[in-house]
Amino acid sequence: PALPHFSDFTEMMRALGYPRLISMENFHTPNFMLVSEVLLWLVKRYEPQSDIPGDVETEQDRVFFIKAVAQFMATKAHIRLNTKRLYQADGSAVKELLKVTSVLYGAMNTQGGERAHPPEEDSTKFKFDLGSKIADLKAARQLASEITSKGAVLYDLLGKEVELREARTESIARPLEINEAEKVMKIAINSVLEEVQKTKDMLNNVALDEANLEAKIEKRKLELERSQKRLQTLQSVRPAFMDEYEKIEEQLQKQYSTYLEKFRNLTYMEQLLDDHRRAEQEMFEEAANMLRLIQSRLKEEEQHLLKSGGNDDSDIEIQEDEGSDSEGNLQITRQRISTEALLPG
Repeated sequence: PALPHFSDFTEMMRALGYPRLISMENFHTPNFMLVSEVLLWLVKRYEPQSDIPGDVETEQDRVFFIKAVAQFMATKAHIRLNTKRLYQADGSAVKELLKVTSVLYGAMNTQGGERAHPPEEDSTKFKFDLGSKIADLKAARQLASEITSKGAVLYDLLGKEVELREARTESIARPLEINEAEKVMKIAINSVLEEVQKTKDMLNNVALDEANLEAKIEKRKLELERSQKRLQTLQSVRPAFMDEYEKIEEQLQKQYSTYLEKFRNLTYMEQLLDDHRRAEQEMFEEAANMLRLIQSRLKEEEQHLLKSGGNDDSDIEIQEDEGSDSEGNLQITRQRISTEALLPG
């Protein structure tokens, strides 16, 4: 992937005095060793007395290193770094490295004078002077804070000097008594001897505790060896029921496959039965609709025949004969339709 502002990063690192040459090919793939080396160099450049460990062999060490660098930059330089991008150690890590290098590069340009294009040798000398000045600045800040605290303590002590002067002059003016001094010295000697005896007793107790701990360690080692031997014997011995268990497991697999097959067949048959019942229901409904249609037509024909009953007798007889024939045909047709409708059931 394309590395944004990569040329600026390389130029800044070269101007700050990084000993190695950095190219675009170094960050095409994750290169954690280079990123950790650059971060450690920048931290040392910012504060030479920093104690960040440079061990990045394991994954835990790398995570600890990235967190330590991010915390250092957040507390000391007020620079917020993205630990995820730094851990990726590819092109995205360059954006985070630019945050630190731009601050150092800006400080170098601010302190480096008003020359637009200084020579390369002068810039190299200035780079080394910049590091020493940063260290001196931090030492000066620390000394200023210590001077302030010491001055406050000295002010409090000078405020008590009025009372202490009287006690001091009184103690100096008082004559020294040999008996009291001897008594005080004996008390001090006895207290020191008691402390020495207590220290010896503590040393003896430490030796006893050490012996007890060694005995416990030996006992635990013996228990561990016995447990390991027992574990090895248990692992080597095959249980008596394992053969039967394997056979039953094979039978269970067969029964399960049979069960799956029967379950699929049962589901398929139920689906066929539902389709058959649905088809029968549709046939019954169609036959009922056809029967109602024929009945309505027959009623219309009967009404038409009844309306034409005002003709002559011969016509009536003929119509009666025809009516009897039509009525017979109508009954035969009804019986046939009802029989055909009941046949599918």
